[in-house]
Amino acid sequence: METLGYLIDGFGVALQPHNLMFALMGAFLGTLIGALPGLGPANGVAILIPLAFTLGLRPETALIMLTAVYAGAMYGGRISSILLNIPGDEPAMMTCLDGYPMAQKGKAAEALAISAIASFMGSLIATVGLILLAPLLAKFALTFGAAEYFALFVLAFATLGGITGKNPVKTILAAAIGLMIATVGIDSTGTQRFTFGILELYEGIDFIIAIVGLFAISELLFFIEDRAGGGKGPMVVNKLKLSWKEVREIMPSSIRGGILGFIAGVLPGAGASLGSFIGYTLEKKVVGKKGYFGEGDPRGVAGPEAGNNGASSGALVPMLTLGVPGSGTTAVLLALLISMNITPGPLMFTQNADIVWGVIAALLIGNFLLLLLNIPLVGIFVKLLSVPPMYLLPIVTMVAFVGIYSISNSAFDLYFMVAFGVFGYFLRKLEIPMVPIILGLLLGPEMEKNLRHTLDIADGDWTALWDSGLAIGLWVVAIVGLVLPYIVGPILRRRMQAAAGHGNQTD
Repeated sequence: METLGYLIDGFGVALQPHNLMFALMGAFLGTLIGALPGLGPANGVAILIPLAFTLGLRPETALIMLTAVYAGAMYGGRISSILLNIPGDEPAMMTCLDGYPMAQKGKAAEALAISAIASFMGSLIATVGLILLAPLLAKFALTFGAAEYFALFVLAFATLGGITGKNPVKTILAAAIGLMIATVGIDSTGTQRFTFGILELYEGIDFIIAIVGLFAISELLFFIEDRAGGGKGPMVVNKLKLSWKEVREIMPSSIRGGILGFIAGVLPGAGASLGSFIGYTLEKKVVGKKGYFGEGDPRGVAGPEAGNNGASSGALVPMLTLGVPGSGTTAVLLALLISMNITPGPLMFTQNADIVWGVIAALLIGNFLLLLLNIPLVGIFVKLLSVPPMYLLPIVTMVAFVGIYSISNSAFDLYFMVAFGVFGYFLRKLEIPMVPIILGLLLGPEMEKNLRHTLDIADGDWTALWDSGLAIGLWVVAIVGLVLPYIVGPILRRRMQAAAGHGNQTD
């Protein structure tokens, strides 16, 4: 009953007219961003963070808008997968297998509608799971001490390979870069570190500047390099002819995919790619020879779409309750909260209950908004995809620069943002992932503080770091989380690529 009361209060926040307006705007922009191949939700949220500061949004409004962008981007990834056989991001890869064959058979509108319904079901199931699980996990996390929190941060870094890593060495290198950047500034003892006499570095490096530079500006540089040739002409989508019988047939697939996706999202390092893959794989096993997967089976669209959208909402659970992001996009959202002086974690459910439950209620509302947007407005999204980058780039650049300048009114921050953008561009050329850098920058200061606190209490005895049963459990999970993704990850990627290759051969 207590949870129900908090949720009702959350709807009071989410249903305020200006919050509804920004949720709708975020859902629309997120769908468009997700449909653009290669951008993905993490880049989309990073690009739009400056907009929140430019508009002077309150924390709950900013978070509602950007979680709507996140959810919308997960919806939008299937548009280019179905119409072009080009996934908007990695989780949308599995949607290509049956979505594109449906489009080739003249059923593009049906495939887009099925994917929208499945995405809705997956997100809805995961949001209900978030409502039920998050308060329990937050209460459990209140038992954590400094040693347990340090072990939890180690767990977050240990599972980075599952979130981002194709190459474990590059993932570890990226995390080390992030932790190094986090040491810039004045530490808790008053000692200057790596400031080089520059006054602007005394307070450290602002997360938002680093994120916008590494994600948004580097993405702009890639646009300039790779996509400056202009857009394609408008694509043709047939008139929707989806019956209630067909909707009922995909419901079991959507429910199974949503449940599996939510579990994958809650697990540190698993994420939407795993949710999409197991959603598709399960449907093939359940349906068996009755299906025609790889040839345009609607259940092959519904399963992975429900899975990746369920995982996106599930990833919010560890971020809100423990302060540890479950995906690359939630790492960016974590930075937004910290920059607004809000500390994610168990205390957030008491100190900032209006924000937490407002966002959860907004997720429920946003799912319905996205369903209403994605079915009737698919033609508009498709036409917007044909806008040449030469028109999109100046708008995105302007939003990024104005947003960063509005935070501190400092030209130095603009130069720093551009420097991070160039740095991120070269790192991405070397296939070094961005998320571990951001995670190191975000979690580094708290990780150092908890380490210092634990050792101070124990008079420098390092065994205090694994002195409790809970800490030992977290260390064990961290070790398993470090090793397992490098065993399972390559197998998963090979199977996804093999499935995609098989799907292309049947076209």
